[in-house]
Amino acid sequence: MTVYYVALGIGILAGIAGQILLKAGADAPDIISQVLRPSTLAGLAFYGSAAFLYIVALRKIPVSVAFPSVSLSYAIVAVLGHFMFGEPFGLKQVGGIALIVGGVVLINQS
Repeated sequence: MTVYYVALGIGILAGIAGQILLKAGADAPDIISQVLRPSTLAGLAFYGSAAFLYIVALRKIPVSVAFPSVSLSYAIVAVLGHFMFGEPFGLKQVGGIALIVGGVVLINQS
């Protein structure tokens, strides 16, 4: 069972990396240039890896636990977006992240 939780954790990290890489490639002048940027292509590869690892995790982890756990990536990406791209991060974001983390903790205790 532990290997499935490891797969879920690595999948979450891969999804985070994918999101950050897609954002890094989003400043191209047109859509073709954006899609062909190495960071965009790497981001898509990380997303594909995340999906594969999520499928592996679902073999033994209930979807009612796995899917909410993936929401941790939203919280982490919000923090990374602030530090890496200067995106806003105020009390609303902190409150939202606290709710996400609290919900994941509650769901994983059952």
